[in-house]
Amino acid sequence: MTGTDAMDATRTDTMETHPPRATAESGEQMVRRRAGFDRPGYSGPTKHRRIPAVAAEFLTAQPMLLVGAADADGRIWASALADRPGFLRARPGLGDEPDAVTIAARPTPHDPLAAVLGGSTRVGMIALEPARRRRMRMNGRATATGDGLHVALDQVFSNCPKYIQARGFDLLARQPGPVRRTSQLTLPQQLFVNSADTFFIATADRAGDLDTSHRGGLPGFVEVLGPGRLRFPDYAGNAMFATLGNLAENPAAGLLFIDWDTGTTLQLTGTARIDWDPAHSAQVPGAQRLVDFTVAGVVESVAALPLTWSDPTYSPFNPRAEGGS
Repeated sequence: MTGTDAMDATRTDTMETHPPRATAESGEQMVRRRAGFDRPGYSGPTKHRRIPAVAAEFLTAQPMLLVGAADADGRIWASALADRPGFLRARPGLGDEPDAVTIAARPTPHDPLAAVLGGSTRVGMIALEPARRRRMRMNGRATATGDGLHVALDQVFSNCPKYIQARGFDLLARQPGPVRRTSQLTLPQQLFVNSADTFFIATADRAGDLDTSHRGGLPGFVEVLGPGRLRFPDYAGNAMFATLGNLAENPAAGLLFIDWDTGTTLQLTGTARIDWDPAHSAQVPGAQRLVDFTVAGVVESVAALPLTWSDPTYSPFNPRAEGGS
């Protein structure tokens, strides 16, 4: 799982974004090796192009899907699609064709990904069930179909449930509010990010293949270093390193924060760098590494989602400061 103080210019210069690696080594392989998971016989979690029956049932029960993609300018964003359970459906592929997911929803016109998801583009997706701490990741190519999307899948995989805060949901008939676009975070937005216990991150490899993942921790685990800079820890997880592997190849990233009470979304686009310095990670409880994110664009959409969620039951895996409760 992935997770990152006000570092001055000298400390920033010590940050290694792209440690040396052989040309044939992927970003995931490099990060896995650098993190000490290249021992003989070890292999990361398996990725498939098929959706198991239990996963198909899981999708049908979800009211929200997180989608990452690049906009027309190549900036990566993460967006949320939401509707009544059943708006997500698994579609088995015929013969050698990959399985697919149909989505009976599209982003609002003001969403940064509305235009590209109105055509055909590569996407990374994650369906999350906070109440039962389950999640499923899917990557492929999305094609617009009327009022929805059809995604032919290249990768399907579930992964570790650590750091998911348990929440139940209710559907509400909300009227979306105003949309605010800025180049940096306002003070209220900074306070909101600093109090978050969950966010989603979209990344892409050098070829442009997308992945979207979940990050969680106790409020304050995302540290706001200023209006244009965040830091978050990379916690111990299942050693897949899909997100960090992408960042080792391509620093572009998009973050999504959700107000679980109001349905307001806060989308950030920018670049992220991996900080491998153990002296820095030692300052953050539970951090294996740190990730430093520079903000290039912000979109705040008031009451964008027709969902409200219960107060969280925090994951027992969330690292705590020594002596904390």
